Amino acid sequence: MPTPLALAQSILRLHGTARSRELVTTGLTRSELSRMVKGGRLARVGRGLYALPGHQPSEYDALMAVSKRAPHSVFCLLTALRFHDLTTQAPFEVWIAIGNKSHPPRLDYPVLRTMRFSPASLSEGVEIHQIEGLPLRVTSVAKTVADCFKFRNKVGLDVALEALRESRKKRKASAEELWRYAKINRVSNVMRPYLEAVA
Repeated sequence: MPTPLALAQSILRLHGTARSRELVTTGLTRSELSRMVKGGRLARVGRGLYALPGHQPSEYDALMAVSKRAPHSVFCLLTALRFHDLTTQAPFEVWIAIGNKSHPPRLDYPVLRTMRFSPASLSEGVEIHQIEGLPLRVTSVAKTVADCFKFRNKVGLDVALEALRESRKKRKASAEELWRYAKINRVSNVMRPYLEAVA
């Protein structure tokens, strides 16, 4: 029978990072986790988040850390653009969407940029992507582009235009899908001339 330490290490090898709650299910206590960090057998990469020493973070590590701590968060705007390979931007913050009345998650890693979405805007166009066995909720390509136009004062019109051009050039969103989310976000008048230009 594997030891609690061996079980914890297998979880970390499989998923890269794990919350203390997950590691405690192997039989380790929280004080043992602290001793393992001090002894160099575990690395603490965020509040309640652990990895094996020398862990090389993947491009999805920050997103996985957010999903583990706040599983109902939806990755949006610049983070979703990056996820869908639609931008040259490399945001240092992780952009998430939450409901108008929801409390933003409190994390010390990564830095979050929280945007408030209406119920309709938060429920439409959200995809679930499995990364290393963990579900990540990300706005779809067409929804992300429409969101960039809606929040153009936050992300910049140049970013919204780049996202629109790239989504059409790479054939990741049809004009019909873009138009549908433009209407849901009430930015159809703003997007119309740009959509016609790239159609």
